[in-house]
Amino acid sequence: MGVQQKKVAVHDLEVGMFVSDLDRPWHQTPFPIQGFYIRSQSDVHALVSHCKWVMVDVAERRTSAPKDKEAGQAFRRTARNRGNGREELQLPALSIREPVAYTLSAPLKKEIKSSRRLLDDAEVALEQMFASLQTGQLPDLRPAADVARKMVASVIRQPNALLWLSRTRQYDDFVYRHALNTAVWALVCGRQLGLNEDLLGHLGVGCLLSQVGKTALPKDLLVREHQLNPEEYAVYRSYVVKGTEMLEHTGLSRAVMNVVQGHRERHNGSGFPQGLRGDRIALLAKVAGIAEFFESMTAPRDGQDPMTPAKAVALLYDMRNIEFQEDLVEAFIQAIGVYPTGSLVELSDGRRGVVVSHSPERRLWPKVMVLQGRDRQPLKSAKVIDLAKHNESCPASEALTVSDCLPHGTEGLDPSGYDVTGAEARWSLSNLITR
Repeated sequence: MGVQQKKVAVHDLEVGMFVSDLDRPWHQTPFPIQGFYIRSQSDVHALVSHCKWVMVDVAERRTSAPKDKEAGQAFRRTARNRGNGREELQLPALSIREPVAYTLSAPLKKEIKSSRRLLDDAEVALEQMFASLQTGQLPDLRPAADVARKMVASVIRQPNALLWLSRTRQYDDFVYRHALNTAVWALVCGRQLGLNEDLLGHLGVGCLLSQVGKTALPKDLLVREHQLNPEEYAVYRSYVVKGTEMLEHTGLSRAVMNVVQGHRERHNGSGFPQGLRGDRIALLAKVAGIAEFFESMTAPRDGQDPMTPAKAVALLYDMRNIEFQEDLVEAFIQAIGVYPTGSLVELSDGRRGVVVSHSPERRLWPKVMVLQGRDRQPLKSAKVIDLAKHNESCPASEALTVSDCLPHGTEGLDPSGYDVTGAEARWSLSNLITR
């Protein structure tokens, strides 16, 4: 059975169809990613307001069923196959109470400069806190809370700064890196959702503490997290309960503990430790769960090839209403972009570089710092290209797009070797990066 495309008028769309292309560029619409299943009539209404026709994927059939009925059944079978048959769970649309509409208030280069020490301080705070917990002492959580507060403030001012720093710096310990990067992804998503500063603070602290239970596990298990046999995985799963027990007498807020306890629960009940599902999982834990999953997929590890951010975004989108609530998946993608800050990419003209930032209105056209020419050789001077501005001011035949998202460690593309703000870098880019 194959899949072919069919042109369909938007008024003839049905729930369950997979929209693979539009009659206009994707960046001119509110849809978070290229290609999506129609989940409800609200999706149809959104398409009607932006398009006249779309292309949909149709599973080829070898029966003599009437044409219209056959197409409908094929669409629905394709939709059911999403997630390899795992249970889907549909909830009412997410509603954030009194959401905050944040605006950018700091240029990227300024925020990177002011926040550069923040992740160093965070790693020190985590190291001291984890050491105390391992010896059975009650840790001083004030440094971690202070770091989380500063992270929240930075993400509110300019979310791309911490994303850049977290993706390009080196860490001494995998667990610390995982906790810190999870917190950054989660805070950027929380900002997109409009969570107020207090809730963002709880989310940040919860993510920083969510990995403490791993300090009680054999280090070998952590290195091979995605390659465990059933017995090893059972031991690995215990880290959530162990972490909760370590923190239960520290006086943390219920909101923070919800994140620690619930960040590995899944929307359809397939997570752990309790197998909670749907609305029984706290909102902040749901956000942390998406962030932790994304970091797990994209983080480099010794002896393992991480998934490219673009592939992880596509996988996450395919998991909506299966492992993660659809509204939150879409908010996460809106927040980080299809090519998140720090992603290594190849442009349609063959040049390669790293994504510096993106705009929610131009998800497929990020700002890219080009590091290599078409011959894969380093450029004599770096060049930052805002694809959105470039493409708006040139003929369609000269448009630049991202043709591929490259794996971490691609030869000659090490973002940690470049500083987008300082003269100490190989190339000084302080005058090239604009807001």
